[in-house]
Amino acid sequence: MAKPRILIVEDEQDVAGLIKHAIERNGDAEAEIVGSGDSALKAVSERPPDLLVLDLNLPVLDGVEVCRILRSRTDTKRLPIIILTARATEDERVTGLEIGADDYITKPFSLRELTARVRAVLRRAENGAEPAPKVYRGTHLTADFDAVAVSVDGQAVRLTRREFELLRYLVQNKNRVVSRDRLLERVWGYDRMVETRSVDVHVGRLRSKLGAAGQQVETVIGLGYRFVD
Repeated sequence: MAKPRILIVEDEQDVAGLIKHAIERNGDAEAEIVGSGDSALKAVSERPPDLLVLDLNLPVLDGVEVCRILRSRTDTKRLPIIILTARATEDERVTGLEIGADDYITKPFSLRELTARVRAVLRRAENGAEPAPKVYRGTHLTADFDAVAVSVDGQAVRLTRREFELLRYLVQNKNRVVSRDRLLERVWGYDRMVETRSVDVHVGRLRSKLGAAGQQVETVIGLGYRFVD
């Protein structure tokens, strides 16, 4: 079986070298390094990797634009992306997740934690999403998961990629309590509790956008969330 290929997009060569060494240390993955945003797009087009480790502060084209471009393309919209950056405020983290990143790690970082998250995101991509209903129709909410279309009382609702995946997973598990840890694992790709605040922020935004249907996403105190009919 071919080893997973990781593309490291990092302009600090010493940092990139450390990441490459950590990823390749166990011999179960291989890594390539590029140092700019335009080089990243070219490398992905020429030989698509299995996962992208993406810095945001890049020359020529920054990481935010790289992520947006990749998410807008049919062939790369599901490419796993881990953002690795010194931008550490909550707003910047939320922005990184909203533009389509699967994970967000801030510098300084632990190489051990980084490699664990790489494995978690790769595992999630390999396993694929669990079967979800193609269409959900409720009193207020209609969600066509194949068409990526959501409406409330007949009015289209625009969701970010993360909000859409969150809704899909909650609907898939309707009437069952889903813990924050489980959401992080299945929607974000984490294999342990990391940044549970991100779940609360995204659930709050999802509820707000769903309007009358937002009450279907219930908080179960001390346990997590539940989507109810």
